[in-house]
Amino acid sequence: MKVAITGANGLFGHALVRVIGGAHHALPLTRADADLTRLADVRRVLVAARPDAIVHAAAAPDPDACERNPEYAFQTNVVATENVVQVAKELAIPVAQISTDAVFDGMTDSPRTESDPTNPLSVYGKTKLLAEQAVMQLERYWIFRVSVLFGPGKANFISKGLQALRSGNSYAVAADQIGTATYTPDAAGKILEVIDKQKFGLFHVCNSGACSRFDLMQQAAILARLLTEGKERSQLLIGKPLSEMGRLAPRPKYAVMEMKALKMAGIAPPRAWQSALAEYIETVAIG
Repeated sequence: MKVAITGANGLFGHALVRVIGGAHHALPLTRADADLTRLADVRRVLVAARPDAIVHAAAAPDPDACERNPEYAFQTNVVATENVVQVAKELAIPVAQISTDAVFDGMTDSPRTESDPTNPLSVYGKTKLLAEQAVMQLERYWIFRVSVLFGPGKANFISKGLQALRSGNSYAVAADQIGTATYTPDAAGKILEVIDKQKFGLFHVCNSGACSRFDLMQQAAILARLLTEGKERSQLLIGKPLSEMGRLAPRPKYAVMEMKALKMAGIAPPRAWQSALAEYIETVAIG
């Protein structure tokens, strides 16, 4: 099977290309190959490639950048998705869209399932929800909602924090923003499993277990031996209320995702986030 993967040079795209490419013919697509906001570009590339499926990971992933420039967010997250969907219809192939836990408002303290109502707070979340709705127009589709990403291939929440601490700089993290964490190779593996089984629909995919952003970063720093080098280093990691983080885009305060659809499809959820994080830290060069 030939699988086209948009956003191939992104954090998640890196893992998707590697994992899917281990089982199928992966066709990595980047902005250099096509401007996805231009239908003619999308049609030119996909018609020539004739893939059997498309994994659409390309997006504007920075909530603050989206909040600052809503038109950029709309073009990149919505129009690009609509173009991919249009060409997929023409080729009669399915699309897997990578979405986000930011489609929820975080106003509840119980895990969200795939069937729970959405109510995004930010421009980012609203555009990703519109993208989901575009993909749902296809007869065959997958939507995979993921949470805060970490993994090899590109700078991410964890690697940025470790770099700051190694450099002796402080790193502030929301202590009361609760959610799930997603190790990109693990999530890519589950996505491959769902696609191979042809189980279509909407899925939550993240590592098992809830954690605050502070819990996640603190555990990473401990595993990287950056919180065992004396009191001064440990004080550089600062936990703050989400309301004091000074971010432009609102974030859901509680966005724990339950993976009900995976279980119903007979697919085991990914391992605990602590185990995935330990594996990731082993791959990170600690200076």
